[in-house]
Amino acid sequence: MQLQLNKKEIAGLKRLCALAEQQAALTPALLKIIYKKKWFKLFIPKEQGGLALSLPDALRLEEQLAYIDGSLGWTVTLCAGANFFAGFLDKEKTGKLFHAKNVCLGGSGAATGIATQTKDGYTITGKWKYATGAPHLTHFTANCIIEKNGKTVLHKDGTVMIRSFYFKKSEVKLYNDWEAMGLRATASRSFSVKKIKLKEERSFLIDHAHVTLNDLVYTYPFMPFAETTLAVNTLGMARHFMDEAIAIIKQKQQKAGNASLQVAMDAVQKAQREIATVATAFYTIADASWQELSEQKKLSGKTTKQISKVSRQLVKLCRTHVAAIYPYCGLSATSQQSEINRVFRDVFTASQHALLTFGE
Repeated sequence: MQLQLNKKEIAGLKRLCALAEQQAALTPALLKIIYKKKWFKLFIPKEQGGLALSLPDALRLEEQLAYIDGSLGWTVTLCAGANFFAGFLDKEKTGKLFHAKNVCLGGSGAATGIATQTKDGYTITGKWKYATGAPHLTHFTANCIIEKNGKTVLHKDGTVMIRSFYFKKSEVKLYNDWEAMGLRATASRSFSVKKIKLKEERSFLIDHAHVTLNDLVYTYPFMPFAETTLAVNTLGMARHFMDEAIAIIKQKQQKAGNASLQVAMDAVQKAQREIATVATAFYTIADASWQELSEQKKLSGKTTKQISKVSRQLVKLCRTHVAAIYPYCGLSATSQQSEINRVFRDVFTASQHALLTFGE
């Protein structure tokens, strides 16, 4: 499937993304393109109006969007990732929810809510931080600790029972509290509910045993799915940063041409080579994992560990090189109005996601 955008499309997106950065939210014109391209529906079946992409195809598209603009790539990735939950919802109960052109789920993976079991469902109270794309979300997803008769429900192995839920936008309270230095246009917002009553059908579990749709992507384990999709965002942003750095250094060379600028150029090119090497390893294991899933119908523990390791390596390397190259870009790169400054801020906001911060 052809996923690459042409130069005209990229230029148009960049103009709209610059405006979105100023307004701290995706603009209606930008959202119109996203809906038309079905980017929030990367993994939704075609019969429900989605693209039904394989994970490898989606990763490459998400990287390209993150290269164009961090907020664009991050918002598409997080919202498409939340819409991915369609594969675990009761399709008989949700009806044509995902047929809607602008349907967009988003929320939080933190279990900071309490869901008390009732006779026919749950009563939920909680507050969750930073739902990406909150202004245009139609539904909010959240994880909750399950309680019954005043006590936390445990699994047989003694671990706390956690389930996922989704709320309609009209059911949540939003908090305009996104003050991060980067990814401004993601317009992330915290949200809460208080003693809201939901039926069982508004609850779901994200695992292989509870898949409700037949598409192969829904049998891909969620942890490596999340790791890879987040990693390509940092990759796209880092590649954008390096290209901006080269443009700045070349401009300085034309004016000054001293030897120190060649040192800077050599450093950037070395960083690009090292990032490219790890990126190749990343896509190799991502592609292999999809092939393994297609043939074996599951991923081995070895493969999931490899994905986790290389995803973290990739993010760490990108973050390290961006930090190392930034001083070569001069005082102009500290201006918040400059593109390289925006990319720098986006990189160091996206790469703080806890999922890829810790571990190998």
